Amino acid sequence: MAEEAAATAEALGSRVERIYDVGAAGLHRLLEFRELLYNARVIVATAGMDGVLPGIISSLFPVPVIALPTGIGYGTGIDGFAAMLTMLNSCSPGMAVVNIDNGFGAGVFAYKMMMSAKQE
Repeated sequence: MAEEAAATAEALGSRVERIYDVGAAGLHRLLEFRELLYNARVIVATAGMDGVLPGIISSLFPVPVIALPTGIGYGTGIDGFAAMLTMLNSCSPGMAVVNIDNGFGAGVFAYKMMMSAKQE
């Protein structure tokens, strides 16, 4: 789903940087990219399982975050439903949530946010 969002945003004309495997279980990996994330204009954060990663990112960095829950995972994720509920219930400001596995929608939304910012 992350790749679908990235490919969609690129096809529409956005420049995309990819960061993979920086989940909440290893926040030290996320912080290795802090400069890139801090300077981003919009971030699409994909998470399954508990779905907490987008909320963490939106609390640490001053850019809008598009939370993309994914049905991939194991345990009691209920095909992405648990991740989506976590994202929707997050108290971290500056985050919008798309539907489960909606990489296309996340990519289009990221592109529209970038275009909107260019018009200011």
